[in-house]
Amino acid sequence: METWFQRLFLIALFAGIASVSNVAFAQEDDEQDDDELGQIITPDIKRRTIKEDDLDSENFEMGAFFGLLSVEDFGTNDVQGITFAYHITEDFFVEAAYGVSKTEKTSYELLSGGVELLTGDQRDISYYNLSLGYNFLHGQVYISDKWSFNNHFYIMLGGGNTDFAGKDYFTTSIGAGLRFYGTDWLALDLSMRGHSFEHELFGESKRVTNLESRLGLSLFF
Repeated sequence: METWFQRLFLIALFAGIASVSNVAFAQEDDEQDDDELGQIITPDIKRRTIKEDDLDSENFEMGAFFGLLSVEDFGTNDVQGITFAYHITEDFFVEAAYGVSKTEKTSYELLSGGVELLTGDQRDISYYNLSLGYNFLHGQVYISDKWSFNNHFYIMLGGGNTDFAGKDYFTTSIGAGLRFYGTDWLALDLSMRGHSFEHELFGESKRVTNLESRLGLSLFF
């Protein structure tokens, strides 16, 4: 009786030891699997530092422009001027502009052989206006892999005054352009303007529209 009891005790003891060993080996296998899985889903990633180029947050803009002004009946001549703008929002802005030019003789004066409709001083033309503008189609222009410039189109509508032939004329103006931002404080402006007013230089009232093309440079501050 005692011998059978000892045998059963030894068998149970060996079975317990074997079970504990199997559990220990299973835990080691699970830890190895977790380590291998952790290495698979957590690779070594090197982070890049990206520098964003933001536009200047200032709302004031001052610029100068040079171009061509076509005065109906009086030829096409150089025009130059200055602009000052305030950006109300990212899309809307107001702009004040002043430009000067000098007109040529009309075809009638050239063919008549000596008739002059205007004196030398009266051929000077100048204008000023105040316009409301709207920016749209914001984007970027890529010159190369390393050079890109922010840009947008704009349209504007306004009114002002034209001084020509010794008289002042109320003038409406309309324009459109494309602005490139070289830096956060410098912009290049390519645009067209139309200045419309009525005059009676030839004895009857006539509405004319003077077309202007310009290249401008603006500073933000």
